[in-house]
Amino acid sequence: MIVKVKEPLSAEYPYLRPDLVVFTYLHLASSIELAEALMRSGVTALAYETVQRADGSLPLLAPMSEVAGKLATQVGAHCLEAQSGGRGVLMGGVPGVPPAEVVVLGCGSVGTNAAKVAVGMGASVTMLDINHDRLKYLDDMMSGRVVTVYSNSRNIERAVRYADLLIGAVLVRAARAPSLVTKAMVEKMKPGAVIVDVAIDQGGCVETIRATSHSEPTYVEYGVVHYAVPNMPALTPRTSTLALTNATLPYVEALANQGLDAALAADPALAWGLNTRGGEIVHPVVKAAFA
Repeated sequence: MIVKVKEPLSAEYPYLRPDLVVFTYLHLASSIELAEALMRSGVTALAYETVQRADGSLPLLAPMSEVAGKLATQVGAHCLEAQSGGRGVLMGGVPGVPPAEVVVLGCGSVGTNAAKVAVGMGASVTMLDINHDRLKYLDDMMSGRVVTVYSNSRNIERAVRYADLLIGAVLVRAARAPSLVTKAMVEKMKPGAVIVDVAIDQGGCVETIRATSHSEPTYVEYGVVHYAVPNMPALTPRTSTLALTNATLPYVEALANQGLDAALAADPALAWGLNTRGGEIVHPVVKAAFA
């Protein structure tokens, strides 16, 4: 068994084989190349992001979502600075000058943590989601410090237009992220506005987004700064390593001590982590993404 953080790289494909178990983040729905490599090799691959409890929670995605969400606001605040190509807007403003307008698209773990940091920095925060119960919960939890809006194309277009910082935090479990912010919407954003698309690991939720890197994290399109670094938690490796290890270690021990089949049979949450085996994609949602 090999335990990783990121998905197997192309240079590692030759080492994949049928008697090997790989346990890591895979995000297969956004990479047909990786999916084909796993199937060709016959490797058994379990994905952190699809391990799912009966209540729908994702215990191995949660810690990295929390880190990525908080980082999204920190990174966005930096990108808004003039030296980074942004509008030159201070997140919290100052007396007599309004704060930055932060729009968070998606109210899961990433979006909630992004909003917490943005509120803490004094920004004006709007959160959009299609889950009314989640919006109600956040409205109560944030004690009115954020504006909650039901997510549809009209409301997204309106919010994107006034945003100084747009944080994409959309998650569809095991599937590719939907493209909710169109190119036409981006064209209407303020010059120097910033997009941080945390959903880039699943393909991104902004039409103009493409993956960047930690060495070259941003690019400008239609006058808008785009930040789309996969694996954002690598910016804070000490915090991220401890958080991820705390969550993954019990599952690693179960696989090592019980063996693959016994561990999957004993824990339905871990069984949902199985993505490929014997040359086939076996996770139903991932399989549907490639249909």
